[in-house]
Amino acid sequence: MLSGARVVLPTGIADGGRVVVEGSRIADGAAGAAEGTQVIDLTGHWVVPGFVDMHNHGGGGASFTSGTADEILHGIHTHRRHGTTTLVASTVTVEMDFLAQRAGLLSELAEQGEIAGVHFEGPFISPCRKGAHSESLLRHPDPAEVRKVIDAARGHARMVTLATELPGGIDSVRLLAEHGVIAAIGHTDATYEQTAEAIDAGATVATHLFNAMPQLGHREPGPVAALLEDERVTVELINDGVHLHPASLELAFRHAGGSRVAFITDAMDAAGFGDGRYRLGPLEVEVSAGVARLVEGGSIAGSTLTLDRAFQRAVTVDRLPVEDVVAAISANPARLLGVYDRVGSLEPGKDADLVVLDAEFGLKGVMRRGEWVVAP
Repeated sequence: MLSGARVVLPTGIADGGRVVVEGSRIADGAAGAAEGTQVIDLTGHWVVPGFVDMHNHGGGGASFTSGTADEILHGIHTHRRHGTTTLVASTVTVEMDFLAQRAGLLSELAEQGEIAGVHFEGPFISPCRKGAHSESLLRHPDPAEVRKVIDAARGHARMVTLATELPGGIDSVRLLAEHGVIAAIGHTDATYEQTAEAIDAGATVATHLFNAMPQLGHREPGPVAALLEDERVTVELINDGVHLHPASLELAFRHAGGSRVAFITDAMDAAGFGDGRYRLGPLEVEVSAGVARLVEGGSIAGSTLTLDRAFQRAVTVDRLPVEDVVAAISANPARLLGVYDRVGSLEPGKDADLVVLDAEFGLKGVMRRGEWVVAP
């Protein structure tokens, strides 16, 4: 039993609350704990649900696009030590045959319960907004090719990022919706009207809003306005202080509301590892002072963010309510991924996935499925 902490529940913040864990699950603690229960006093701390990252390319020196199974596991565990108890592995643009092979490997890890599925970011994106993707490998989102990619993931494809204005984009959105895969609008040069059409076709996520898309304009509002105003869309935000100005973060929260924001890392290999030279797919990346940029061209190449840092910044720098941050970093992505029945909140019967934070919101403990990854 974890007792004495401020516990963030779906109903609000419980001061001096308690969480009872039996085996791998959260138990009903209304009647107290059974005799012999270990009691951990967490007075002065916070207990929040384990973090859910739906857009993550790697960490700990490992790439989810190119690493071996052992390397990928090392990257997963790196993020677990920073509070991410549920993670979707994201790929970058590579040759189609190689992408299918990677999808097969990642699907095995999903079947083992190590990841919550696969997110394909590329190759179906716009060369005008390619960011850290190899332009020579980009292709139009032909529905037949999109179908091959999701089939290669053997039921574990969770999201595909598309430039929906490209030929085949709208039909591919419909295909993904029919197969229960999230269609995400990103790395796009779409207009406001084209974005609205994609949302009507079934797109429900904005891939790292503001980044790799036309900016908000007063005569050409572009995709940002369409994505923020539509209640059917959840917007991803990278809250590392590099990808977004604090005013942009506030704008997104003000217009989308706490229920339609998902904090992501968009992390690459260097997350939790350090500065140096890396590869993102076929491209070379230089990480300096924690900022990842392409060696050629200087575009931002993902992030080195971990979700514990995103949480702490959101509360201490951006001054967001703790309940909204918990929703953005746990509940909202869990709902999108279809796993909210198991994770994303501290409720009896769910997996005992939780994070212990100190009074300054620094990470002090991580539990996943009833086992301490980081003991408090």
